[in-house]
Amino acid sequence: MSLNEALTEQKSTLLEALQSDAADLDDVLPELRAADIAEILEDIAEEDDDTPTVFALLDHLSVERRANVFGYLPSDMQGELAEAMSDETLLALFEEMSSDERADLFNLLDEDRREGLLRRMAKQEREDLKRLASYEEGTAGAIMTSDYVAIPSGMTVSQALMRVRQTAPDAETVYQIYVLAEEGRLAGTLSLRQLMVARPGALVDDLMIKDVISARVDDPQEDVARLVARYDLLAVPVIDSDERMVGIVTHDDAMDVAEEEATEDFHKGMSIGQLEDGVSRVPLWSLYRKRVIWLVLLVFANLFSGAGIAYFEETIAAQVALVFFLPLLIGSGGNAGAQAATLMVRGMATGDVGVKDWGTLLGRELLVAGSLGLTMALAVAPIGVMRGGEAVAMVVAMSMVTIVLFGSLLGMCLPFLLNRLGWDPATASAPLVTTLIDASGVVIYFSIATAILTSV
Repeated sequence: MSLNEALTEQKSTLLEALQSDAADLDDVLPELRAADIAEILEDIAEEDDDTPTVFALLDHLSVERRANVFGYLPSDMQGELAEAMSDETLLALFEEMSSDERADLFNLLDEDRREGLLRRMAKQEREDLKRLASYEEGTAGAIMTSDYVAIPSGMTVSQALMRVRQTAPDAETVYQIYVLAEEGRLAGTLSLRQLMVARPGALVDDLMIKDVISARVDDPQEDVARLVARYDLLAVPVIDSDERMVGIVTHDDAMDVAEEEATEDFHKGMSIGQLEDGVSRVPLWSLYRKRVIWLVLLVFANLFSGAGIAYFEETIAAQVALVFFLPLLIGSGGNAGAQAATLMVRGMATGDVGVKDWGTLLGRELLVAGSLGLTMALAVAPIGVMRGGEAVAMVVAMSMVTIVLFGSLLGMCLPFLLNRLGWDPATASAPLVTTLIDASGVVIYFSIATAILTSV
């Protein structure tokens, strides 16, 4: 059974249980995961347009399970559901949610509602929530959680294990333990395995790793995700400007960031603005608005292609066979340029390449693009002989090499140029590169044709 079929079956079971007035859906479907319940709720809210049923299903879940489900719902749906809840229900939900998800939900509420909720919370919880909610979106602070296991420096292994048992129930992960010096400064880290196999009387300070890989609260979230991937970390500790530990970014949150950043780059690569939600949920007007701006700009950019063709009307009239190869040549150049741009954009996103590598990459691209152009020229030259003779074949072959070489170099260099100007390099991908190469390819092709054919 596929995932979609399983979810459809589980959706039916949930709705039947609700109609039968089941007191607790946790007893009806104990094996149903929170992520699956969240997807079913989204399906009900969108396809069936039945928000009351969503509320009813949530009310029949235990508070703990409801909090888990909430973390998987899209932000707009979270905000809508939270606004309809009473303060008592929302506070109970906050108590069961992880600290980072609680802060995200808190920021979705209007200011008056936030102030009212803060007044009803305990001081420690209130201060923790305000601190987590204050970090700028897109930074390490905005995605970190304050639910981690930390022990003071100077403890023995037996004392540390006792502290772990006390704090583990509320922690996001217990497999990595952080050692804090005076004023909460991060001194080191060690794994739960190290604690379990060490002598009870051994000092934690002698076991811990002192050279800790960490991030600062204002670091971009994609940099944190890259740290997790590079060093295969379960979590990255986050410190403030005074070296005090304030939270951790867990592996699953880093994966979410990596997926979000890859999706954003992919959208920008196709000249689509960042979507606030998934493509299936974004409003039609928003989807239109995100796509239309670049498309209209590129329409006007394509006018240069038409102007180039008009300029070489005499050459075209003298050798009509040239028109047959025009789409082939500029399409090949656009494809080669889009490939080069995609490689550079992805390399820059993963940290594989930087501005310092530009010279080396330029030399490599010259060799590769030249080889590609020659190969494609050899492939298309026989067609040129059949359609227009040896002179046309020579024009097509030379144009193919030149256009592919130019397109590849443009596609490789444009991301670096945009990055230097402070723009997102992802903007350089497919539509922009191909549009620029279309216009320049027309000029290159007919310039070569004019030079060769008029001398024959």
